[in-house]
Amino acid sequence: MRILHTSDWHLGRSFHREGLLGQQGAFVDHLVEVVESERVDLVVVAGDVYDRALPHVDAVRLADEAFARLAASRARVVVSSGNHDSAQRLGFGSRLMDAAGVHVRTDARSVGTPVLLADEHGPVAVHALPYLDPSALAEPWRLPARTHQAALDEAMGRVRADLGRRGPEVRSVVLAHAFVAGATPSESERDISVGGVSRVSTDVFAGIDYTALGHLHGPHVLGEALRYSGSPLAYSFSEADQVKGSWLVELGAAGFTGAHWIDAPVPRRLSRLEGSLERLLADPALAPYEQDWVQASLTDRPRPPRAMERLRRRFPHTLVIQFPASAAEASAPSAASGRSDHDIALDFVADLRGVPATRAEADLLQQALDSCCEDADLDALVGGAP
Repeated sequence: MRILHTSDWHLGRSFHREGLLGQQGAFVDHLVEVVESERVDLVVVAGDVYDRALPHVDAVRLADEAFARLAASRARVVVSSGNHDSAQRLGFGSRLMDAAGVHVRTDARSVGTPVLLADEHGPVAVHALPYLDPSALAEPWRLPARTHQAALDEAMGRVRADLGRRGPEVRSVVLAHAFVAGATPSESERDISVGGVSRVSTDVFAGIDYTALGHLHGPHVLGEALRYSGSPLAYSFSEADQVKGSWLVELGAAGFTGAHWIDAPVPRRLSRLEGSLERLLADPALAPYEQDWVQASLTDRPRPPRAMERLRRRFPHTLVIQFPASAAEASAPSAASGRSDHDIALDFVADLRGVPATRAEADLLQQALDSCCEDADLDALVGGAP
């Protein structure tokens, strides 16, 4: 059996206010092409189909198109929900979709009941674990602790009980959406910690022929048969160096036999540039980055005026400008006690820009502060008026 492992589509997500539905649609095109060209038998999507619990109508339309095209392909499809998904909304119509070969699992009550498939070597049980919130499951599952480890221990106990009833000839695939120890997060994943405990041990998946993990946006190999595919697109500049794609997994008669990586299309690269504004505008070596999405770290002191406007003349897709703090700025103590609001505001402007405010700017700040501090009712009380 050939399995294509993907996750964390986050349909409807934007990137620093840039819409990504077009790029996400291109990934769906790519996915369908891979299913045909690589003769994929099973596509697994390990959570976070949508970016939010109430997805935009265009994101829902793209998900509908993706599932319909996959249903019409040669592959079966198994989908589990992630922490960004609404279990009720993603799972709507799941019983009807089962008949089309698209199996969506979002309800914790389904844990332990697999999707059963078969190939020339015999049966394969696919257990799709939806995102398991320990707080919601602590009472119904009688968890010993409100942790992801406890929730997944219980879930995998149910999975193993089912596999034990089916016999050793049944091969197993598990989908799980979790933060598994040994992997490194990026800046774009939503925190799923509960009481500060979010990581789970790799041991919880021991004995499974292949575990398709979701949640982290970079690909990770935690064991030959335990992998994250990561997201198909970069969703933060911390992912600029990550390679995006999917795992094509081979399941033989005795279980996992191998996996190789399939790159996803890159609609626009991410680049992080650093230096003075004049250098970024003039350096010919930076020409290859002119059509990238750019995060620029400017080292100028004082800060240059209209920096974004000027950068976009050369790098039209600049999205972020940051000014790294110097060691002196980072360690400077706060000395607000006993000083006027106006003096503190003037110091803030000077620290931020590297030059003091002009007389006109100082007067404008004073007017703003006076306006904010005016309270007719309070003045009347202080003055003794009724």
